[in-house]
Amino acid sequence: MRAEGRIIKGIGGFYYVNVPDEGLFECRAKGIFRNRKLKPNVGDYVEIDIISSEEKTGNLSVIRPRKNQLIRPMVANVDQAMVIFAVKDPEPDYHLLNRFLVTMCMQDIPVILCFNKMDLAGEGMREKLEKDFADSGCRIQFLSAINGRGVRETEELLEGKTTVLAGPSGVGKSSTLNCLSLDKQMETGLISEKIRRGRHTTRHSELIWLGDDTYLMDTPGFSSLYLPEMEKEDLRFYFPEFAPYENTCRFNGCCHIHEPECKVKEALEEGLISRLRYDDYVLFFEEIAQTKKW
Repeated sequence: MRAEGRIIKGIGGFYYVNVPDEGLFECRAKGIFRNRKLKPNVGDYVEIDIISSEEKTGNLSVIRPRKNQLIRPMVANVDQAMVIFAVKDPEPDYHLLNRFLVTMCMQDIPVILCFNKMDLAGEGMREKLEKDFADSGCRIQFLSAINGRGVRETEELLEGKTTVLAGPSGVGKSSTLNCLSLDKQMETGLISEKIRRGRHTTRHSELIWLGDDTYLMDTPGFSSLYLPEMEKEDLRFYFPEFAPYENTCRFNGCCHIHEPECKVKEALEEGLISRLRYDDYVLFFEEIAQTKKW
């Protein structure tokens, strides 16, 4: 007997497939996927051959075509991403955040940029973050998972969509998930007093059902992120705040680094483009240039 479902978790060679009206089936992937070098992903829509309806076991037989696929975190068929960073404790790693935004922009995946722990933020922090990321192409959301501020507004942004939830350890990602899904209580972990970093409490990607057509893909915390392979000249297209100045510089194909009469650099000096974002653009540009040399 064959059934259709969606992979909600993959761990230890087993894939857990939610079959509507049937329940959760523990499945092994057939060897044909290994032969094709095709790895099942959390979020995949699949067909399974049921071995036992009573014991909820089966074999994964077909992976449906994917709408999209992320490599890190490895998930498929997402509508949007919500990346969570704390405004304090730990201090936000803007380099990591901007890498994530470039990666999502390359794959045309909308991003909700969620700043948690706003209860710890000093005066002016919200205004600064809004200014730095206002034109970065993402929706900005402020949250305090510990006291529930902003939770309802965040829920509204997730309704009817499959959202990949990502962020470095220690930013309150699991606590945020607990606020959004009361029946999904996760180990929140403790912040290390010595290094002020979170323990990796989430060790595998998992799809969590929150309601009708609403899913969250929780992913392990990340502390590093490599830029996708690209030409350095293409990097500018993944910084949306540069778009209004495209083809207005003195030179066609201006990379907005050393060229004279560059409208992006003029906008930077006028405060129309975030210095924080631009500095990372230059950093990434040089990183790609060095990588291409090797």
